[in-house]
Amino acid sequence: MPFKPLVTAGIEGLLNTFLYRSPALKSARTRLQGKVLCVKLKGFSTPLVLVFSERQVDVLGAWEGEADCTVITQASVLPKLRDRQQLAALIRSGELEVQGDIQVVQNFVALADLAEFDPAELLAPYTGDIAAESIGKVVRGGAKFLRHGFQRQQRYAAEAITEEWRMAPGRWKSHGLPKKPRLLNAP
Repeated sequence: MPFKPLVTAGIEGLLNTFLYRSPALKSARTRLQGKVLCVKLKGFSTPLVLVFSERQVDVLGAWEGEADCTVITQASVLPKLRDRQQLAALIRSGELEVQGDIQVVQNFVALADLAEFDPAELLAPYTGDIAAESIGKVVRGGAKFLRHGFQRQQRYAAEAITEEWRMAPGRWKSHGLPKKPRLLNAP
């Protein structure tokens, strides 16, 4: 199975689960009905096109028509879009470039802000509430541990490179050395 349809299907499933599950989000969803949001991630060749309808959002890898709004950003900025108060700051800083109807991205960010992204709710029907909450805590703790470990390793690597750089002889110190070392002839 090709990679692109698998990724778009996974994203579509997640978005539909979190954004279209709760009836409380219906008024926020109706503002996006019939709209097309194109998300272009820097470093990825294929854009993600979100087509909003009354009952679901379709995530496509290609779109022939005109998108109502196009967002150009990096993948690391996407989690920040869950907080609608950061939207203006992201646009001003240049981390998020919006082309077209800005109202579409504002409505999408508002919908994502209202939605509750809790994996325990997805697991609860299969494992029970207590087990789902416990699994969620373990996963969050593991993710936090991995994130801190990765940051620590980055810091160690940066310090090691800095130390090696300081210990390396400067250009003026090695200037007097011959370009080709002489071979020692054994008698």
